[in-house]
Order: sequence, then C-alpha cells, then structure tokens
Amino acid sequence: MDAAFTTEQSEIRRTLRGLLSKGVPAGPPGRGGSDSTTDAGPGYDPALWARLAGGPGLPGLALDEKYGGAGCGTTELALAFEEVGRALVPLPLFATSGLAAPLITALGTERQRSALLPGIADGSLTAALCLPGAALATALDLTRSDPDGTWAGSGRAGGIQAAPDGTGCWRLYGEAAQVLDGHSAKLLLVAAHTGGFTRSRTLLFLVRGRDSRGQEPRGQEPRGQGARGQGAGGLRRTRWTALDDTRPQARVQLRDTPAELLGDDPGADVPGALAATGRTAAALLAAEAVGAASAALDRTVEHVKGREQFGRPIGSFQAVKHRLADLYVRVQAARSAAYYAAWDPREGVLALAQCLEALRTVTGEAIQLHGGIGFTWEHDAHLYFKRAASDELLFGPVHRLRAHAAEAAGLLAPAGLAGSGVPAGLAGSVVPTGGSRSGPGPAPGSRDVAEV
Repeated sequence: MDAAFTTEQSEIRRTLRGLLSKGVPAGPPGRGGSDSTTDAGPGYDPALWARLAGGPGLPGLALDEKYGGAGCGTTELALAFEEVGRALVPLPLFATSGLAAPLITALGTERQRSALLPGIADGSLTAALCLPGAALATALDLTRSDPDGTWAGSGRAGGIQAAPDGTGCWRLYGEAAQVLDGHSAKLLLVAAHTGGFTRSRTLLFLVRGRDSRGQEPRGQEPRGQGARGQGAGGLRRTRWTALDDTRPQARVQLRDTPAELLGDDPGADVPGALAATGRTAAALLAAEAVGAASAALDRTVEHVKGREQFGRPIGSFQAVKHRLADLYVRVQAARSAAYYAAWDPREGVLALAQCLEALRTVTGEAIQLHGGIGFTWEHDAHLYFKRAASDELLFGPVHRLRAHAAEAAGLLAPAGLAGSGVPAGLAGSVVPTGGSRSGPGPAPGSRDVAEV
C-alpha cells in the first residue's frame, strides 16, 4: 500500500492553506472589535464561504459529480478539515458536509438528492442536524451504541414528535437543545419520533429554515441573548452564547412545524445511518483537531523563539525544549491516527480520542508557554484552547470514546462481569467460589484467582 498523498490530494491541501492564510484571522469574524460574541451575520464569513465553495469546491468535495460535487472521498475531505482546523475559521462545513450531506445521500430519494445536494455543493445551501436534547455523541455512535434510538426520547412524550397531517406532509413538535450551526442553516435535518408509543420509531425530516418573510433569520442579538428567528410554521431558533465561538450552537424549537420525510421508506434504519455517518464524522473531526493542535504548536514555537528572559530566548532553555519535543511527538502520533482513520473510517472513534487528547494537551501547554497571555482577547491562543475544551464536551469525553472503541473491538468483559475487573479474555477461566470448573485455569479461592 502506498501511504503517500497523491498529487491531487497535495494540491487540495496547498490550495486551501493558501486561501485560509491570506488575511483570515483565527476565530469568528469581527473579533477584532471589543466584543467577539456580537459577531455579525450567521457566525461565519459568507464571502469566505463563497470563495471556498466557488474555487476549490470545499462543500461538495466528497459529493458525487452528478450532483455538482468533486467526486472525492473521505481522505480528501479530511485533508480539507485539517486545514480548516489549522486556520480555526468558523465555517458551516462540518454541519453541512460532514453530517447533513451524507445522510441525504444515504436516505434521501433521488428527487431529494437532486434538489438538495447541488445547492450544498455550490455553497448556496447550508444544513444542520437537529437531535433531541444533547444526544449528538450518542446518536452518532461515538460514546455509546444505541441501535434502538432511545437517545431520541420515548414514543409517547419527550424528544421531538412527528405526526402526519393527512395531506402527505408531517408536523413536528419538540425541541433540539444543541444544534451545530442551527441558527443559520437554510435546511434542517430533524430526527423525530413517529408511530405512537407501541410502534415508535425514529425518522429524519427536512425542514426549511425560513422566517415569516421567507428570509433567513438575522442570526444576531445583543450579547447573552443569542440569535432568534421565528420560522414559518412555528420554527424558532436561538443562538447560544457558547464556550467556543468558532463552532456556533443553537436551540431549535418546533411548534407545529411543517416537514418532509427524508426518503420514502418509513421503516428506514435511521439509527444505523447516523452511526455510519458518525464513523466518517469522527475521522473528519480527528483531522480537524490535528490541524488545530499543529497550528497551536507552531504559534508556541514562534513565541518562545522571540520572547526573552535573562538575556536569552526562553526557547533556548532545556526545560522548554523538552516540553515542546513532547508536544511535537503527540501531534505527529495524532496525525498518523487521523490519516489512518481517513483511510478506514471504522477507526474514526479511536483516532478522535487520540486527537482530542493531543489537542487538549497541546493547547494547555501553549497557554502556559505563552506566559499566561493566552487568555486575553489580543492573542489567539485562547481560541485553540476553547476549541479543545468544547470539542471534548460535544463529542467525548476522551475516556468514553476509548471505552466505546474497546467495547466495539471486544476488549471489555461481558455485561455479566462488568465491574468485576476481569478482562474479557479471562472470563471463561474464572468461576464463583464453590462453583464447578472445567478446563485450564486457577482453582476457586486460589492465589491466582485473587490476583486476577
């Protein structure tokens, strides 16, 4: 196997790095002012989004060519995410191309794909995935397997409910509390319960994010209140004041909101489709985290080269060199894991755990090596630190990602031995005291069993 990148893949990376490095500051647009939480518009730069969509075709990089995409794969999209993470520029890329587009491709009818995917490819249509409560990591099968879709609530109450209106359309009721880019997306993919209590199942629905005048909500209100848009048919969206301004979040309320079923199969395996999307999404997030960690490390190295103490640069002290060397090893190991996950998304969860841990460690050390100035608005180090903390809260934490990956690989003990401290491989040779035993293994009550 040739692990080197192709000429096309290297060109994608070079082009995006050039576009994102030309006069584009890290963080949300408008943060040069006195208050970065009052950013104008949807929380990202529409002009930059249009350039990225029109030049390299970033939103449609992994979409089929017949829908206006570039026809590339997960590897190319992961390289793009790495560059976006390096620049730390807020874009609706993950919500649109990482979550919504794969679900539309997997579950949508040909009519829906032909109507929606070209708009996603050219950047004119942004989308967001709405899940009840704060179930993003569970629904994407990142921290816990839930093939029955219990994360969506019950069939009688709770979560988001869907009911047919008798005309072939649906009506949605409920609330999604934590929707990435939900305040500005022009299309919402909503996971909702239908079928009542006895035949409850989770399906995906399409909701157009228009306000009462047929326009997009402004997406801005004074600090601490968020952005509110009253949608047609009872759609209300509120942008939260989040820890990480570079990854906006919103609350979406649905009050008798008209919707269209995604696909034409009422028995579609929506939890399975979300889990498959989650594996690819984990690989993309891992690459994004590596890009952010690499940028934070590069900025720290430049800082310690220029800042002097006792008449010499602080980077010349051996203690600082050792810390930077450890960070470099972490970043390179995480990059290897991210690239492997891009090639095989089944390893995305484990790669995401390693990359988030590397990002947390690197950004924390960056704050320390910058001498504490990283928490001021005048420096970008705090933005990378907040991205690390926010991503782990949204998609982790790391120990749960690893535990879920170990469980999926069969490395954990069966449910009957959970909490006993017995590894899965030794479960067959351990029996309760006084019980029978067959085959090799220590006798009950012996020292070997106690040590195990």
